[in-house]
Amino acid sequence: MPPGKRELARIERRLIATLTDACETAKGEIKGFTWLTHTADLNALAQTLKVIWVFDTEADKNLALTQGKARIFELTATALREADIDLPPSERNVRFDSEEACQRTHGGNWSERLARYS
Repeated sequence: MPPGKRELARIERRLIATLTDACETAKGEIKGFTWLTHTADLNALAQTLKVIWVFDTEADKNLALTQGKARIFELTATALREADIDLPPSERNVRFDSEEACQRTHGGNWSERLARYS
């Protein structure tokens, strides 16, 4: 039986809380990291979840990809586990972006930019 609306709302709240913890940890550890968000269809979470880590500049993002990627995947894995979501982080569901790139290609409109991850 698929989860009801209340259960889906509970999953969403739990995921937001654990990702917020990951975000706060990363801010103190990863240079240039500014915030993270996620997109998902909660009715098909395993197939649609994307966790997007956002950096200030493309240079910061590229540095994180070479020096901090393992830590980002570790923080994501912890957040998912603590949210009781059985989904290992992968290149498919963990993405990297930057404020600089959003400004350049979407005029700073994150809603429009995030729609491409769905």
